[in-house]
Amino acid sequence: MIQLINFIDLTLEEKKMILLWRNDTSIKKWMYNSDYIILDTHLQYIESLKKRDDRIYFLVKNDNDYIGVIDFTSIDYKKKETEIGLYSNPNIMGNGKILMNNIIDYGFNNLKLDRLCANLLINNIKAYNLYLKFDFKEYKKDKKLIYMELKNENR
Repeated sequence: MIQLINFIDLTLEEKKMILLWRNDTSIKKWMYNSDYIILDTHLQYIESLKKRDDRIYFLVKNDNDYIGVIDFTSIDYKKKETEIGLYSNPNIMGNGKILMNNIIDYGFNNLKLDRLCANLLINNIKAYNLYLKFDFKEYKKDKKLIYMELKNENR
């Protein structure tokens, strides 16, 4: 059974667990900000989410296992689009499909958006292939990023 736990509802232990994942070398190397994040900064950011409607982060739990994080940022309800992201628990592999299914379901069915956008570092081949499996299309590329999208009408 999949459970999405909003970051603003996390326990302190869950927040600390996510921070450990986010600071793991295998995760942070794929982030726009690959800096080490300290606990106070992490907690302040999560607290700031309570006052924002342009971003939502979820801890994803599958039965008793915490398997990763999905997020929706730059949510634009007028344009009906958002940027998305995900990362897996670095100690449990093979959950990319579950995370992606939950992004697609929540983005289109709960947020009622028409377009999901992903911006990937150009050398993140694993993520690129995952997005392709879910019918995301590349629409732009530059020296650092690949821009991909999934439109609700195309899934």
